[in-house]
Amino acid sequence: MHNYLRSIGFRYLKNANEVRKLIHGIIEHPDQKLVTEDEMGNVFAELRKNYGEYIGIAVCGGYIEDEFQMDYYYPYFIGSGVSTEERVDIAKRYDRNAYAGICDEMRVGVTLIFYLQNAVEYLQEYHLKNKRIPANSTISALSTEGNVVLPVYKNESQIKSGEKYSMNRNHLMAAARDGDEDAMESLTLEDIDTYSMISRRIMTEDILSIVDTYFMPYGIESDQYSIMGEILDYYTIENKETKEKSYVLTVDSNHLIFDVCINQEDLVGEPAPGRRFKGIIWMQGKVHYNM
Repeated sequence: MHNYLRSIGFRYLKNANEVRKLIHGIIEHPDQKLVTEDEMGNVFAELRKNYGEYIGIAVCGGYIEDEFQMDYYYPYFIGSGVSTEERVDIAKRYDRNAYAGICDEMRVGVTLIFYLQNAVEYLQEYHLKNKRIPANSTISALSTEGNVVLPVYKNESQIKSGEKYSMNRNHLMAAARDGDEDAMESLTLEDIDTYSMISRRIMTEDILSIVDTYFMPYGIESDQYSIMGEILDYYTIENKETKEKSYVLTVDSNHLIFDVCINQEDLVGEPAPGRRFKGIIWMQGKVHYNM
């Protein structure tokens, strides 16, 4: 059973038989059927069923003598807006016929890896002679556990200082990526100073009052992250089959803005703009091509 089914309103699926019944219904009556060929010339099909606004389940596989054979399935949540305009490279996963987007996003400080939602569109582009490079990406995430954390108070001067610091750091990271040794040295010294500052303050202060946002890899899966970020907006969606409700939180984590979908029962606390979301997420995304 996929761990993140609960995020889109299937929290109370009891066993594997119920999941098989759910998947069989999608195969028999999909809302959308997308078919193309993979890099090896094999048929790649994706059958989708929508269970609410922006949420659903995709069943992927192929056809053998006109009969669909499932390879795997995954729950999806379609985010909004443009999250990053950095160049995205697409790589095939080693364990299944699925794909991941990879980009060096300066704002988060790590290589951003997300599960590719529009793999069929990518494969169709792959087979074109004039391949187009993705122009931008919409990032979204599913979460199975999270907390609402109160914000850190900042005056106007502190906000402007933080924005200036982030801008300078992004420039340094871009220069370091291009091989600038002075930028590398400056970043190293900054990290040492930050570590010293946190080590001093943590003796008398709570860590959540020192660190107001973070974005870092979590566990052994490359597309899972532990994050904390400011909630900019939120709304509720309902699974039309189970009637379970989920929160959609628009989160700003390290200046990367994206939507997070989490079951209401899995979020501790009441979300509100200005408060912070802290939790574990599975990152998904959709790349967009210029016309």
